[in-house]
Amino acid sequence: MVSVAEFEVLASQVSNWGRWGESDQRGTLNFITPQAIRRGIAAVVTGEAFSLALPLSLQGPQNGVGVPGRINPVRTMLAVNAPMTDSPDACAYSDDIVVTPTQAATHWDALSHCSHRGVMYNGIPADTVDAAGAAELGIEAAGTIVSRGVLLDVARHQGVDRLPTGFAVTRAVLESTEKAQGVKIEEGDIVLVRTGQIGYFLDGDLAGYRQRPVPALDYDAPLFFHDRRAAAAAIDNMPMELLPSNIGEIVLPVHVLCLVMMGMLQGQNWVLEDLATACARDRRYTFLLNATPEPFLFSTGGMVNPVAIR
Repeated sequence: MVSVAEFEVLASQVSNWGRWGESDQRGTLNFITPQAIRRGIAAVVTGEAFSLALPLSLQGPQNGVGVPGRINPVRTMLAVNAPMTDSPDACAYSDDIVVTPTQAATHWDALSHCSHRGVMYNGIPADTVDAAGAAELGIEAAGTIVSRGVLLDVARHQGVDRLPTGFAVTRAVLESTEKAQGVKIEEGDIVLVRTGQIGYFLDGDLAGYRQRPVPALDYDAPLFFHDRRAAAAAIDNMPMELLPSNIGEIVLPVHVLCLVMMGMLQGQNWVLEDLATACARDRRYTFLLNATPEPFLFSTGGMVNPVAIR
């Protein structure tokens, strides 16, 4: 078990507060420069494209219990073949309406999603988030997210389709996976971590997907992202990190280190299976990644259909 004092040292090591100015709200996305985007474009060889998103439906991964009230999307019809006028020649239209948490399926956590000891990234007070939403650090502050993506296929590196329950994806595990794949994460890259956990959902085993503890990031994994100057990181499970954590008093240490201290967006429920198969086939683990969230104003999360192009 790691002490709170040891956690404080780690937090100071990865802190980016003030790095891009006192008013900055994009955090590590500032690492995405035109050079980083060109590096992503250069990674496209075959032109294969992969959607990394779960379908949006009532059959999604949420149950409203793990995170109280976080349900799956509810969609219904507003109009069905409704004629525009009484004329028999009139056009008819159909419309839908959707009610959903912005973090129901594949998503980014906005920097306003998490606070620690009364503050969010860059020292912004937590009470700037209220019933009206996030007045600061909303998902719209992220803007366009396009860069080179790098897949770290931890499950395949460990010789399994899915990592076992509770497997700790530590800094050392990420480093060894990077080395084994022969890829080097560079400044501005977006890191995707595959545990294989999403396979339960794809197989229709919702209970298996929601089980705890899932294989996930350990408390020191943010040091890896910080050292590499990664722009963002995403994973193929629901919580992102080990639950329960190895720091008893701080329930979500990875959330705190990534979102609050580093200012780094983190993504959950990403579908990496087909992409991983393609990457393993020709041992190319880099690609152009467009992961721009829907710019819902004042939202603490961002729905996204990430597309990887190889």
